[in-house]
Amino acid sequence: MIEQPNRMEAELIIMNASIVTMNDDNPTATALAVKDGQFCAIGDDAEIMKLVGPNTKVINANQRMLIPGLNDSHLHLIRGGLNFNLELRWDGVPSVADALRMLKKQVDRTPPPHWVRVVGGWTEFQFKERRMPTLDEINRIAPDTPVFILNLYRQAFLNKAALRVIGYTKNTPNPPGGEIQRDGQGNPTGLLIARPNATILYATLAKGPKLSYDDQMNSTRLFMRELNRFGVTSVIDAGGGFQNYPDDYKVFEELDKRGEITVRTAYHLFTQHPNNELNDFKAWTETTQPYTGSSYYRHNGAGEMLVYSAADFEDFVEPRPELPAVLEDELFEVTEHLAKHRWPFRLHATYGESITRFLDVFERVNKEAPFQDIRWILDHAETIQEKDLERVITLGGSIAVQNRMAFQGEYFVDQYGAAAAEHAPPITKMLTAGLRVGVGTDATRVASYNPWLALYWLVTGKTLGGLSLYPASNRVDRHQALRMYTTGNAWFSKEEDVKGQIKAQHYADFTILSDNFFQVAEEDIKKIESVFTVVGGKIVYGTQEFQSLAPPAPKASPDWSPHNFFGGYYNGLNDGGDGSGGLPYRQQRLHHSCNHHHGSGFCDLDCFVF
Repeated sequence: MIEQPNRMEAELIIMNASIVTMNDDNPTATALAVKDGQFCAIGDDAEIMKLVGPNTKVINANQRMLIPGLNDSHLHLIRGGLNFNLELRWDGVPSVADALRMLKKQVDRTPPPHWVRVVGGWTEFQFKERRMPTLDEINRIAPDTPVFILNLYRQAFLNKAALRVIGYTKNTPNPPGGEIQRDGQGNPTGLLIARPNATILYATLAKGPKLSYDDQMNSTRLFMRELNRFGVTSVIDAGGGFQNYPDDYKVFEELDKRGEITVRTAYHLFTQHPNNELNDFKAWTETTQPYTGSSYYRHNGAGEMLVYSAADFEDFVEPRPELPAVLEDELFEVTEHLAKHRWPFRLHATYGESITRFLDVFERVNKEAPFQDIRWILDHAETIQEKDLERVITLGGSIAVQNRMAFQGEYFVDQYGAAAAEHAPPITKMLTAGLRVGVGTDATRVASYNPWLALYWLVTGKTLGGLSLYPASNRVDRHQALRMYTTGNAWFSKEEDVKGQIKAQHYADFTILSDNFFQVAEEDIKKIESVFTVVGGKIVYGTQEFQSLAPPAPKASPDWSPHNFFGGYYNGLNDGGDGSGGLPYRQQRLHHSCNHHHGSGFCDLDCFVF
């Protein structure tokens, strides 16, 4: 049955599709029509084709699955965009050997004084070797080029050249949370930074050169296009360390003015000043208001950092952090200020023990400045206690979970045991209790930005390394998972009336998929991508039979950017420019010598040669 408020000439029609609308009143269709950036009709081919006019673009979806654009409820797009062109991504890379070959190629083309950076989105358990690279391997590849490699928030590697740049000598003591490796004469040869000191990770990374403003514009556009590649059309940006407002938001503001945003972004303001957090929020509540901005770029409140004393950052290799006694008073004054100004907020909250303390504070604030109608979020909540779920509901709160356990579930099991991991986080208990539960990735410095890894995790309960974490009772079916990633997440930016469904008068944001999410084997969920993405009625991405319909991607700047040679998420096709034709490395003809004998000229082993 056609859903169409008024007959009109459509600007864009998609027909012969398998449409999942996420609209319970009209759950499936084969065609849709778009006008003025919104859906204007949804129904069957015959009815929708009546809206064709002389200027209508009609596209045959070839019976592919079409869904609302995916919406990540927690992704650091603004910070990620400013740095995307600088970063060599190991997201999806299948082996350490492949990762190190990529590193070698990028080291060879990166000019001084720039660094080669691998900043999150990968886990050692995705590699078939099941191990990290070593500092010795990194130093052999890059004796003169600074290299920074971040693994989750667990540890970072800095090579010898990076230590020279930041001024380390034989007299430099180990930094807090770090261990300097030295040669026989005591000279630094590398640094391992452990997760217990997050600030040093950010501060060290910030010492490398930045992109120019124009290159940051290009970088942000390319990162948005990379998200469009996976069908992402919206995100909620949770702020981040060293993401200063308003300076680091200027690129996004300019792209919004130019009409060049292809991922709708609701942004949060994240305090940058320990012991001075309240002053940050007092200044911001005087100058900006939540839910203001455009339909592509708008303010969404405070967080995910409210006060540094409440920062219970996860490192499941290490014991749970004990938060200081001052957190209650500090969190109270900031939260009370936000509540009095009716600001929505979100708070990073990993562990049940800290969440209980946070809720004690929120209940005190609620008596002074009621939370009624304020949309507030606990982020992550891996070990939230069941008794606290009802407290969140009573206070009108919600929870946004991310697939961080898919990247570090093995560490969690080693630290707390398999039984504790079965409900970390307790997704189905949250849903059964009646909580609003958002879902996302927490990309880019922890998990990958690929949403299909998060959907795979929700459905299978498995890590990327194949470890089964959750029983069936803590997994959701594919329809529920997709609902959470579309219409469900729209609530978290107060856009449920315009986003997340293929429905008349909603934003015309949608994606056509490479495979049918409801039908592919579970392991193949991770391989799904978009073949056609539309935001606000504009075609922003296309590949395969739709490639000619989409605008071409701009070249990354500067020219030596890893994006020009490897792209973003690994697909085994981009070989980094060595002329091998894009075959997976194990099938490439050898260009270097190694210690194995290869009569055929092909290596079936993962030789690391350079």
